[in-house]
Amino acid sequence: MKRRVIFAFTFITISCVLYVAFQLLRPLPVGNKNIEVGIPKGATFREAVEIFSKEKLIRNKTLFLIIGRITGIDRKIRAGYYSIYRSMSLLDLLTVLRKGQIIEYEIRVLEGDSLREIADKLSEKDIIQKEDFFNLSSNKVFLSSFDIDAPTFEGYLYPDTYKIPKGMDTEEAIGIMINRMRDKFSVEMIEQTEELGLTEREVLTLASIIEKEAVTDEERPLISAVYHNRLKKKIRLQADPTAIYGVKSSKEKITSNDLKRKSPYNTYTIKGLPPGPIASPSIKSITAALNPAKVMYIYFVSNNDGTHQFSVTMDEHQAAVQEYRKKKEAEKANKAQEGT
Repeated sequence: MKRRVIFAFTFITISCVLYVAFQLLRPLPVGNKNIEVGIPKGATFREAVEIFSKEKLIRNKTLFLIIGRITGIDRKIRAGYYSIYRSMSLLDLLTVLRKGQIIEYEIRVLEGDSLREIADKLSEKDIIQKEDFFNLSSNKVFLSSFDIDAPTFEGYLYPDTYKIPKGMDTEEAIGIMINRMRDKFSVEMIEQTEELGLTEREVLTLASIIEKEAVTDEERPLISAVYHNRLKKKIRLQADPTAIYGVKSSKEKITSNDLKRKSPYNTYTIKGLPPGPIASPSIKSITAALNPAKVMYIYFVSNNDGTHQFSVTMDEHQAAVQEYRKKKEAEKANKAQEGT
């Protein structure tokens, strides 16, 4: 009798193990195509199981719930869209849920990117349409919620690589980028801003101009010094990148007509800083804006090699400009000669 009981118990145990193993390794009833299943924010594990069940992906809800409780998956489930592919088993699904492997889009905001470039990247991934993005960028209620005192959140989206979950609220996604900038803007930087008598917006605006002008890290503090000196002397900044902001891409050539264009951002026609940043500055440019080199430079012109010639007087500057033009003419002559 005892042997029969042991045999029956062993048989039942083995059968249960085999059944569970079979269910775990058996391919889900997906068919021949991959599908996406969305789990809303705040959903419990049981609610997620109901969603998968409605999609006819789970054959045994009770088994799924028990395994979820044993493995601890039921304590926390990540909201988002999960990709369910052909030949995926129940074990694969449980692993994906445990790791929170939702569909995410990688967005790289580069140093010096303006809202134009960022809008292109977000719209390409169908995170937000360009028109909606620009409307949000100037939404006063949204800006106020992040304590942004600027026309738009230009310059407040920190250059970094972001993983944006599919289906994430757009405002939340933009908020992550803004908060990243605020995290980088340290307490020490806030103190430096106050010591200089500037606001966060003014520092970011100056940093964005430095970002668009500087090519080498060594020159960032020097370029910063030029603009600080000009602000003190109440001389127009005359920063070329500001002349085309909001008009055309920074990759396009800046013409003499661009410099004459009337715009609230064109520092050739306005005094002082523009009303807001013109791009997303790097931490290096923000640091340079707060720590200008202790020099008297007022002017700088390109050396046509990524560096600049800095000058204190107009005579020195004009001489540097003439040298730059000579180099450009020599370059054109060499190219023409090579083409013959």
